[in-house]
Amino acid sequence: MTENTFLLIGLGNPGREYRDNRHNVGFMLIDRITVRLNARGMKVQSKAIVLNTIYEERKLILAKPQTFMNLSGQSVQGLAHFYKVPLTNVMILSDDLDIPFGTIRIRASGGPGGQRGMASIIEKLGTKDFPRLRIGIGRPPGRMDPAAYVLQNFSRDEMQTLSEVLDHGTEAVFAFVTHGLNKAMNEFNGSVEA
Repeated sequence: MTENTFLLIGLGNPGREYRDNRHNVGFMLIDRITVRLNARGMKVQSKAIVLNTIYEERKLILAKPQTFMNLSGQSVQGLAHFYKVPLTNVMILSDDLDIPFGTIRIRASGGPGGQRGMASIIEKLGTKDFPRLRIGIGRPPGRMDPAAYVLQNFSRDEMQTLSEVLDHGTEAVFAFVTHGLNKAMNEFNGSVEA
């Protein structure tokens, strides 16, 4: 049963004031998937907003931790433990400063790369070996503090590209669920404009 169950966790900060922040693209991607699949029946579990849905005869658990970014691991650990999903079927969706805006990077494992939510997850799970889909938000301009930059909203110009990135990310997640990580990496890693 669990090999056909996938836990998809988008990272972000809860609250209206953070909704359109660069740091919240993980939440935005979960929201896009939710709309695409017309998922219903939201509940709160393991400090996360959770929805269950079906895609291509696979059970998808969509989650948005409500712990604030830096404590994401608490929620991820609770959800992974409760659903007993193998870590190969758990995908973390997050932003990444070191990836150019408009680019998606899917990996089977890796370090936190300065992303504190990812660092919290690695610490709580005790491993860095779990799939992740990172959405590039680019580096802050000039000498701007990265912590301030990630809490800024996307610009109006960026919003159009962001919508394409979220569509691309949704298709990448669907490819991961139906055809596996390697196919998703081969097809979707890179810029949406490529």
